[in-house]
Formats: sequence, structure tokens, C-alpha cells
Amino acid sequence: MGSSLSFFKKFLGDSAAEAAQVTGVSVSQGRVTRRSSGLQEFVRALGKEEGLRILDLGPTSPTNIARLTEQGHKVYNEDVLLASMDPAFQGQAEDGKAIVSPEKFLAENLRHERNKFDGVLCWDVPDYLSESLVKPMVERLHTITKPGGVLLAFFHTRDAGPEAPYYRYHMVGNEALELQKGPRFRLQRVFNNRHIENLFKDFSSLKFFLAKDNVREVLVVR
Repeated sequence: MGSSLSFFKKFLGDSAAEAAQVTGVSVSQGRVTRRSSGLQEFVRALGKEEGLRILDLGPTSPTNIARLTEQGHKVYNEDVLLASMDPAFQGQAEDGKAIVSPEKFLAENLRHERNKFDGVLCWDVPDYLSESLVKPMVERLHTITKPGGVLLAFFHTRDAGPEAPYYRYHMVGNEALELQKGPRFRLQRVFNNRHIENLFKDFSSLKFFLAKDNVREVLVVR
């Protein structure tokens, strides 16, 4: 635990690291509101049924928790990107290069029973996540999401640029999000539509929405 905390302090700063490790909360740098057609479709797909299980893969958002629990749902949160930075998950590829070990990471994260979740808020985690974890994470999400369950993901376009900031997403309406700058994670890759389709090839369907801020929103059905 001590070595992990030292790493997060170096990466985020003392106070932010301690808060992030405990709650997933990142340093606030102001918020921007944007409309999200993908979120609107995600909420619509959930319908009016109460008691659904929703998994949020971003930093903890009290706004999201409050909104979803007010609708009668149960919310689970795992800050996957921050967790992946833990040195305890380091491993080696076949060529000897250092990578984040999918086996080590998934032994400690996203450990849920099969077909548990009705909805997953994936946000733009795949764009920032270590290459070695992207496909294994999506495969795990397929396993723990119910057939017919929905997943919302965001993907940057090439126009976003490598310095595109990492945001925390706060649901402030059925089709509105507040974006709050988070830790200085670097954009790792840009997926084109074919890459996204291949990434979610085991799911039943995908629907794309092109936003105005260099982000594609994708609603995926298990």
C-alpha cells in the first residue's frame, strides 16, 4: 500500500493522490456542460424499471451516484484508469518490455459475477488505458454485463490531438453532462469506427453518435 500511495502522490500530488486513492476524486479545474445524445439513448435504453445495476468506470462522481440512485438504481464504481497506474500490476510482454499485466489487473479489478450489470458507463477510458488492458477489459465487461444490457463509451477523433484532456463526467440531466478536468492522463490512441466495432465484436449491436467536440459517442448493446 505504501509504495502505491507514493506513486500516486508523485503522479497527482499529495492531497489529490490521497483523495484519488480513497475515493477516485480528482482535482477540480472548473466544469463545462455539453449535450450528449449517447447519454440520452443510454437513459432511454434503461427505461423506467427500478433496481437496475449500473457500473461507472470513471472517477467517483457524487452527481452520478445521486442521479442514478434517485431513479431507484444501484450504482457500482471502479476508477479503472487510476487503478491501472498501480505499480503492483506491472508485468512483462513476451519481448521483455514492461506492460500492465492484464492477469494481475483483472485479478484485483472488475471482479463481478457473470451477467450482473444492466448498464455500464465506460466513458472514454479505452482511449487512455494501457494498450495491454483495453481488449481484456472489454472482454470482462462483456462477461459481467447482462444480455441486452447497455454500455456507453466515448472515443476521440483524430482532430482531438494527443493533448486532449482527461475528464470526469457528471450526469446533470438525461442528455447533459458536466465535464471536469481530471488527472493529466495522456491520450494513448485514436480508434476509428472499424477498430471500435472490432473491440466490441462480441456484443450484439453498436450505435454511433458524432458530437461537435471531436468525440464519437457509442451505445453498445450486450
